[in-house]
Amino acid sequence: MAPPALAPSLPADPEEALLPPEVYLVGCGGNLAVNGQASPQTMGFKAWNLLRMAKLALPVPAAFVIGTRYCTEPATAGSPSGADLWQAGLNALQRSTGQGLGDARRPLLLSVRSGAPVSMPGMMDTLLNIGLCDATVPGLMRQTGNPRLVWDAYRRLVATYGEVVAGSPATHFDEAAATLFPGRDERELDFAELRSLTQRFLEVYALAAGKPFPQDPAEQLGGAIAAVFASWQSPKAREYRRLNHLAADIGTAVTVQCMVFGNAGGQSGAGVGFTRDPASGQPAPWVDFLFNAQGEDVVSGRRSANGHDELASVLPEVWHELLDAAQRLEHDFGDMQDFEFTVQDGRLFMLQTRSGKRTPRAAARIALDLLDEGLIGPQLALERTAGLDRESLASPCVVASSGAALSPLGRAATASSGVAVGEIALDEARATARRAAGVPVVLVRRDAETRDIAALESATGLLTQRGARTSHAAVVARQLGKVCLVGCNELQIDESARTIGLGETTLHEGDVITLDGNDGRFYAGAAQVEMHYPEELLARLDALRLRAPKA
Repeated sequence: MAPPALAPSLPADPEEALLPPEVYLVGCGGNLAVNGQASPQTMGFKAWNLLRMAKLALPVPAAFVIGTRYCTEPATAGSPSGADLWQAGLNALQRSTGQGLGDARRPLLLSVRSGAPVSMPGMMDTLLNIGLCDATVPGLMRQTGNPRLVWDAYRRLVATYGEVVAGSPATHFDEAAATLFPGRDERELDFAELRSLTQRFLEVYALAAGKPFPQDPAEQLGGAIAAVFASWQSPKAREYRRLNHLAADIGTAVTVQCMVFGNAGGQSGAGVGFTRDPASGQPAPWVDFLFNAQGEDVVSGRRSANGHDELASVLPEVWHELLDAAQRLEHDFGDMQDFEFTVQDGRLFMLQTRSGKRTPRAAARIALDLLDEGLIGPQLALERTAGLDRESLASPCVVASSGAALSPLGRAATASSGVAVGEIALDEARATARRAAGVPVVLVRRDAETRDIAALESATGLLTQRGARTSHAAVVARQLGKVCLVGCNELQIDESARTIGLGETTLHEGDVITLDGNDGRFYAGAAQVEMHYPEELLARLDALRLRAPKA
């Protein structure tokens, strides 16, 4: 399958002038000046940065963007999904790719993503593979020659559309998969098994939604756009805005983008990375990657991802291209970046970039390193390190237990450093109640999901059985200053018995555990902690402030 066109040189088309106000084109021959001056406020930071990446000639799939005004203005809020709003943008995508939404021979598939003027990682909904239906399956099969990709994408669409648009609990689809293929991961299924699973998902959708899955791709697109706009008012999005003091009237934009497929086989995959370590600030790439996967597998927190070593080994040319792209992003944005990417059949595509969330220690080191590298000036370095002092840069370290000998229960991937000591809490109700009683808690969950943001805010740390260091929930934990360990596959959680287990050890909700985010180990009981201070980093920070011009 030929990947979507990136930024073809197309003659001006009269239809581009028909774009509604604050609907924009990215990487498909459109001119943003058609609809006036674009900005992060009008098209959201995600789309604005997508545009910047396209202008850097990075490989960005073509897209159109429906601006934030359609989320917040009374005349459009609640129903900003009619074809009159998105048809001209869709026409531009179809011209640039030579594919058509609903075309039985050359179907165009789309992703539909949110994007507010400020970064809100994982707080709103995303839908992938829009445009797949019974009529377009054969066409995509001919285009790709990959039946497993086609049926994997279709079953994903039915399940996600059912959850996000139709309001069917994700557990309905999870239970159907477990019943049809007990004890097997969906990534292990062949195309015939995925076809059977898709048919079962279509039945589950119809039963849960009270009507069949929509076979009209235009109806799918309208429903997806409406659902993404509606997710601006989801409980987790409102809670995130409350915690971060964000106004409700800034709204979100919606980006509709040509699909690229990380689930196309052994030379494909999806990843999330940081140009520098967001926990320590070390100037080295920090990447999670899953082969034969789509982006939601990495950021949703429902999968455990691997570091970059396997990607660098299997696809060295892609890895070096990614390193080059990361360096260009840092130079253009003047800051550490958090980026998302997909590899399709050995070809790299950049899907998103933003300034990465980081710990205070990382913030200090990154600002000072960028200053030394000439990417930012002294004044900006001072602004980025304002308020950081000896105590805020101190890091707690486990030294001993308060009782019995200290021996680790297990180990997980560190997503946010530090030490957390508290009672085990398995859900938001327990975490909130114990915090109200003045008792610190550690939230223990199967997945690292953003829907747990209220519980996470009440906890001192998060431990999960599944999930990646770069999942949205881990990013939020880092931003909130919570210790976060993810992807301990040996961890067993029994919510009915209110216990967790590792090997022969069983702990009950309310038992105390210690998370050591410095090395990824965790312990039963309360460990003794002492503070370590980064003397070299503090000296560099003092030197910056001493040479700063006096006010």
